[in-house]
This record gives sequence, structure tokens and C-alpha cells, in this order.
Amino acid sequence: MISLHIDDFYADAAQIIVSLYGVFPRPVTVFAEDICGPDEPDEYGVHSHRHLACFATFIWLGEEGYIRFHDTIRQDAIDQAVLTGKCFNALLRQLPDNDISVDAERLSPSVIAEQKTLIFQLEAAIKNRSSNDLKQAFIPLLNRMSD
Repeated sequence: MISLHIDDFYADAAQIIVSLYGVFPRPVTVFAEDICGPDEPDEYGVHSHRHLACFATFIWLGEEGYIRFHDTIRQDAIDQAVLTGKCFNALLRQLPDNDISVDAERLSPSVIAEQKTLIFQLEAAIKNRSSNDLKQAFIPLLNRMSD
């Protein structure tokens, strides 16, 4: 059984990537609260484990070459964040036909081509709010980025 923190990682990473794709190539500030929800630091100013895990996902995505960012804003956000060219390219490449289900009889070829992209699959998984869908959509990105 997969650990809950890995499910949270897939959800956070997918949301970060989709958010940055939506404004590509413009660098933006991305707040952890916008990804994982509101957080109230404790009396010492320490964020919750959930918030810190989301922030760590920002850092990991940067270190692994998915995103670039200029700086962090405390443990609240990353500033001037943008997808890397490699990640942008990986998101737009089509998945093999056996990796997705498309109702080809009712859709135009251009719509089918769009639905076969990894970014479409990530967006759909986020809308479905399914941990399994997020995992299944994010793993191909992990594979493509390791090539």
C-alpha cells in the first residue's frame, strides 16, 4: 500500500506543474497555500507537516529540473517560478494509445491529439480528485524527465 504522503506528493506536484503550465512562459510566484490549502503556523511560527511537505515538493521539483525559480519566500512560496523547457516538452508529448482511453468515434482528430497529451491527463486527474488517477498521470512525467 502506498503511503499517504506519496499521494500528497503526486497531488501537489501535479497541481504545481499544471499551475505553471497555465501561465507558461511567464514566471510567477506560487504559494504553498494555493496548492495544499490554508495553513496556520503554530505559536512558534512553524507550519504544519502538510504545508512543509508541499513546500518540499517545490524544492524537489526545482532540484530535479521540472521547474526553475528565482528564490523562496520563507517557507510560504517560490518566486519567479516557471516550467523548464524539458518539462514543458514532456507535458506536450502524446502518450501511447494504450496508456489512455479516448472515445475516437465522437471526437475530432485534434481533440483526440490534445487528450493524449500528458498535460491533459494531469488536468483531468486533478479535476477527478482521484489519488490513483493523479499517480497514473504523474508517473509518465517522472519517466519522461528521467530520459
